[in-house]
Amino acid sequence: MVSKTPMITTLDGVYLDHNATTPVDTSLYEFIPNWLSQFGNPSSIHQASRGPRTLIREARHHIAETLGVSPLEIVFNSGASEGNNSIIKSVWDRKGVERNEFICSSVEHPSVMKAMQAIQKKGAVIHWIPVNRDGELDMAFVQRVLSHKTALISVMSANNETGTLFPVAQLVPLARAAGALIHSDCVQVFGKQALNLKELGVDYATFSGHKFYALKGSGFMYLKKTAPFVSLIDGGAQERFRRGGTENTLGVAAMGHIVQKMKSINLTGVWADIQSHRDFFETEVRTHIPGVHVTAQKSPRLGNTSHVMIQGIDAETLLINLDLDGFFVSTGAACSSGNPEPSPVLLSMGFSRQEAQTSLRISLGWNSKRSDMERFVERLKDIVARLRQMKKEWDDVAL
Repeated sequence: MVSKTPMITTLDGVYLDHNATTPVDTSLYEFIPNWLSQFGNPSSIHQASRGPRTLIREARHHIAETLGVSPLEIVFNSGASEGNNSIIKSVWDRKGVERNEFICSSVEHPSVMKAMQAIQKKGAVIHWIPVNRDGELDMAFVQRVLSHKTALISVMSANNETGTLFPVAQLVPLARAAGALIHSDCVQVFGKQALNLKELGVDYATFSGHKFYALKGSGFMYLKKTAPFVSLIDGGAQERFRRGGTENTLGVAAMGHIVQKMKSINLTGVWADIQSHRDFFETEVRTHIPGVHVTAQKSPRLGNTSHVMIQGIDAETLLINLDLDGFFVSTGAACSSGNPEPSPVLLSMGFSRQEAQTSLRISLGWNSKRSDMERFVERLKDIVARLRQMKKEWDDVAL
């Protein structure tokens, strides 16, 4: 039986990095042992394959039903990075001769940016959509560069660093009028607000299981029936020849289970509470910590995400201090962790390198509580004050 309340794995500390990955939902602990015992290859025709094949079929049905599409339009893979590469490179392979131009936001996930750069080396023309300091797309730019040469528009539904929501629905009719295809990386938005892909009208969409309390290394693509596609991974007949390789049965089953669980939870109420916790945090830090800028505050944002810049504070130093005290946050995208360069997203938004290096991202999830945010704000105030005092003393000595 599916639990009606969110129950997730917890740490000895306050986890505020849900946009990087979500904890595994503890209801999976009950089911995983049974799924592990169903070891057969789902592509085989003997009895040992029936259990795994059923798990995959049921997960495909649950996901498709939730997104308002046909089960035949869902293709399982290793996650959105694979999906983004598969779709972009597939469109280039199919459309490159007749349509060699692509339109992409300048603040996409690295898997989209680098896939675009890869086909650019092969002759594709990439038009990068500018954004302003609130992270909003320059829609006039899209209309200006869109033409009969455009093969694909690729714009994420929500930015993973700032939480900015993008007007994908407004881009769909523009793409249709030009005869172009449209793709959206829906990783951050799935499970956080209603999403019906049929109503949205995109040709392609990508998802990762570990962003909605399932397992890492599993995800799926939505490929509209009429959308062209060339498999990135050739192999057997898996996924109707659209993604070679034996399916990750355990990962697929986990995604199907979590999607089913979402139906039994009052997610609207859960996310309303989460947004109130986020808003509380932003009000408190601006009230009690001087020099705090909330990024993209004027734009529509995911209710769980807060991206702030704290004047005069090195973000990496702040993150380390918070980590030692049991508060787990990030400075930006997890895939860029350890990179000394400032966030390309913030630079694209018009912030300086110095400003970008003061940034902190807080992303809440199902288990986030108001008391967690109260504790976090108090500790953040103390650490920022201490780091600023240390910097002042160092500057005085240097003089």
